[in-house]
Amino acid sequence: MSGMGLRWVPRARAGGLEKAEPASAPVREPRPALWWIVPAALGIGGAIGLTAWWLLAALPALPGAALATARVEIVRTALAAGTGLGAAIALMLAFRRQRHQEIAAAHATHDATERRVTELYTKAVEQLGNAKAPVRLGGLYALERLAQDNPGHRQTIVDVICAYLRMPYDPPRDPSAHEKIRSAQRAARTRGTGRHAAPGTDSHEERQVRLTAERILTTHLRPPDPAPSSRRWQRRRPPHPSRFWPGTRLDLTGATLLDADFTGCQITDVIFTHATFTHAARFERATFSGKASFDAATFLSEASFGTATFSGQAGFKEATFSSRADFDLVTFSGKANFDAAAFSDMVSFDAATFSHTARFAGATFSGEAWFLRTTFFNEAWFLRTTFSDMANFGAAVFSCGAHFDSATFSGQAGFKEATFSDKAAFDFATFSDEARFENAIFHSSLDVSETHGVQRVELTGAEVRGSGTRVWPAGWHVEPADGSEVLRRTNPGPRQEETKTPEEQTEAGP
Repeated sequence: MSGMGLRWVPRARAGGLEKAEPASAPVREPRPALWWIVPAALGIGGAIGLTAWWLLAALPALPGAALATARVEIVRTALAAGTGLGAAIALMLAFRRQRHQEIAAAHATHDATERRVTELYTKAVEQLGNAKAPVRLGGLYALERLAQDNPGHRQTIVDVICAYLRMPYDPPRDPSAHEKIRSAQRAARTRGTGRHAAPGTDSHEERQVRLTAERILTTHLRPPDPAPSSRRWQRRRPPHPSRFWPGTRLDLTGATLLDADFTGCQITDVIFTHATFTHAARFERATFSGKASFDAATFLSEASFGTATFSGQAGFKEATFSSRADFDLVTFSGKANFDAAAFSDMVSFDAATFSHTARFAGATFSGEAWFLRTTFFNEAWFLRTTFSDMANFGAAVFSCGAHFDSATFSGQAGFKEATFSDKAAFDFATFSDEARFENAIFHSSLDVSETHGVQRVELTGAEVRGSGTRVWPAGWHVEPADGSEVLRRTNPGPRQEETKTPEEQTEAGP
């Protein structure tokens, strides 16, 4: 149909499915036949008269009989010209009629196809509401096939599957040994009476339906691996239809996800706000080309985002990580917001890249926090962040300001070989253990004013670059060494006993 100049645009229909309709003006009323019959007759008559006049004007002087014969031939020639013009008009009208018939056939075929798709879609959606789990599974597979065969309806079908996953659901808990025995006894009694449990009421069956829905989404979000062939005959073979659905958007707000395996997936926009991941959440090598929202999401098991790419804004505000979280080698091209996030176990951002603002204000790290070789190209905000265990920022690069104001470091704070291209602010921060900055590079000041535990800061071998006014902790000064400037203790020797606050003295006892 593309050769006929037709263009299809989506149009909303009842039931949520979009139907494509011809993008053309309203059908005009057919014009009366006189609008073409009269001009055609005038054209034919004009052609005959013009041809006869032209030939008669060019006729030389001839004897009587010859002149009559010539005039007869001129009339025949003029009539032949009129006949030719009439044939051309008839051919044009036949072509126009054929053109209209082709357009009408294209419209009829398109409408029939859309009616068929709508019928299948409606039936599949009805199956999703069935009480029997096998029927719901059939509805999911029917929707998958519709989306595969009709790219224009894929997003609508994905929205339907996401809406199903957003429905309230309580995952079945693992039964105890006593409950397993009781369940076996009930099953035996049911078999003895010939009765059967009502299908679709078991949460384990619903679990299988939801796992199928998740796998349908993840399967079609993974692009195919390129497989180049060196044999010419293999390259000529027609390619199989790709199962990858590009440009897909997911809205799983508040969904309960049982097996979220998005490894290697490519997603445009995704919303996991208030979602619950009951088992391991895997997003390794995933690509988020649009906005990705995990705000207030709950990860009950491990969360792995290793080598993922966030091209847009990444939101993890108030997210809860109950187990280990892995963000190694992740690229955040847009803003990354982890404000008020809670990490109950170890979390790793090793070699991650933050190209835009990175926010961890008010976040809580109950386990170890690893930021080895992490690069912050923009402002890094750790205001009021709590590190209950070790926090390791070794060899990290802070290209702009590093703000740790009012942060709490209950374990060791490691900033060895870190690079601070701008001010490193630790105002009102608390160091309960050592804060090690050995061999770090400072291009500006290290502000530890009103910092509790400043005597635990170790700056031996830290290098100072650039010029300008700088502020260093008490007991440290800059001195030249091997063509550069390094920080040294003003009064080297055994470290003085650290002064305890009244609260610490009360806890220590007399």
